[in-house]
Parts: sequence; C-alpha cells; structure tokens
Amino acid sequence: MQRRSYFLNISATLGFIFLYIPIISLIIYSFNKSKLVTVWGGWSWQWYVELFKNDQIMDAAMLSIKIAFISACLAVVLGTMAGFALTRMGRFRGKMLLSGWISAPLVMPEVITGLSLLLLFVAMESMFGWPAGRGTLTIIIAHTTFCMAYVAVIVQSRLSDMDESLEEAAMDLGAKPSTLFFLVTLPLIAPAIISGWLLSFTLSLDDLVIASFVAGPGDSTLPMVIFSKVRLGITPEINALATLMIAVVAVGVVVAMLQLRRTEKSRVEE
Repeated sequence: MQRRSYFLNISATLGFIFLYIPIISLIIYSFNKSKLVTVWGGWSWQWYVELFKNDQIMDAAMLSIKIAFISACLAVVLGTMAGFALTRMGRFRGKMLLSGWISAPLVMPEVITGLSLLLLFVAMESMFGWPAGRGTLTIIIAHTTFCMAYVAVIVQSRLSDMDESLEEAAMDLGAKPSTLFFLVTLPLIAPAIISGWLLSFTLSLDDLVIASFVAGPGDSTLPMVIFSKVRLGITPEINALATLMIAVVAVGVVVAMLQLRRTEKSRVEE
C-alpha cells in the first residue's frame, strides 16, 4: 500500500508539472521587460499597457465575446428544443435521423464542418442572395450549428435522468403543456441549460478553424488574430493576453467552487 501511495503521488506530481509548468512560464514571461520573449530583461507591466492600446486585439476580443454570447443563446434555445423533442415526444418518424444529425457535429472534424458551411453559404448567396458576403452573421450561424449539438446532448441527458412523476403530477392538477414546461420542466433542467450555455460560450470563444472558413476579410475573431501573430513569432503582448485569459478562467473556477460549497452546506443544514 505504501509503494502504491508513493507511485500515485509521484504520478500526480509529474502530471501537474507537465500541465502547469508551461502555463506558469507563460505568466512569468508576460511580465518580461525585454521585447525578446526568450531573453529575460526584468519585471515590467508595460506589455499589459501595450495590450490595451492595441486596437486590433481589443476589437477582435469584443467581436469574439459578442459572437460567443449570441451563439450561446441561440444554441441553448435550439439545443433545448432538440433535446426535449428526442426525450419527451416518444417515437416519431425521423427520430433516429434527427439524433444522428445532432450527434454528427460532435465527432465531425472541424475542417470538414468549416468547409461544408463555407460551401453552403456560397451556394445560398448565389441562389438567394443571402447571406450577402461572409462576416459576423456567418460566424454566428456556424458557431450556433455545432454548439447546439452539445446543448442538445446535455439537456437530453438531464431529461432522461429526471423524475417524470413531477411533470405527471402537474398535468393531473390541470397544468397546460406550456405552463408545465415553463414552471416545472424548465426550472428542473436549468442547471443543464446553464452548463450548455457556458460550454457553448467557451467553444465559440475558442474556435479558430471553423471561423477561419466562414469569416469575412474584416471580421477576425480573437483566436484568428492570435494565430496570425503567433505565426510571425510570439510577442510579449500575446503572453499578457493569455495571462489575462487564464486569470479570468481561474477566477470563474474559484467562484463556481465557492458557490457549489455554499449550496452543499445549505443543503446539509436543511
């Protein structure tokens, strides 16, 4: 048992080192005074100041947040409808086909998804004149397309595990289908919907491949700008931007953990 404990401790330590040493080095070099990333020139905040003065990065960041927010909201609505249909509507014609269509974006390579959406938008523009060119709208449509698949799977899983007796009791008391959904079902699946929204927001904010296919010349998202800059060499500004993103994620994780502990503590006290 003692040898096993040593082995587990060593494995966990090596795993954490492998995961977090690159992140720690990136954070340290974001405070590097030198313009050369590989040469240490002392501690400085100047690259954070330069980062907020960089209009290209700031505009790309705002565009990415806007696209991620809209895409996540649309994906939650469409994904919830799809998950509800697959779980609560019983057997209907085309159910297996719908289930396959929803699962396809989860396993489809992003290159194939991006290329197929690009061809679709080009064909639609030539046939109907819409969308007129590629830009923010086409990125939102593309991100909603693959994000709603994740939401549908999460909501479907939650509905499958949910106790249907609560819904049956509400119907016995005379609740209409719309009242049943908004007052009973929706609050019960709210954690799944929130999880789906957060996952969709993260996936949209992080996407590079699909956005590169469907974006227009003047609509570059933050991952696209970062990738274009990294191809020419890593700059201290990119290190500063990555450090800020890590800080935001870390704060979000800590807040979520504290909220979960507070919820569990309140449940125990009750």
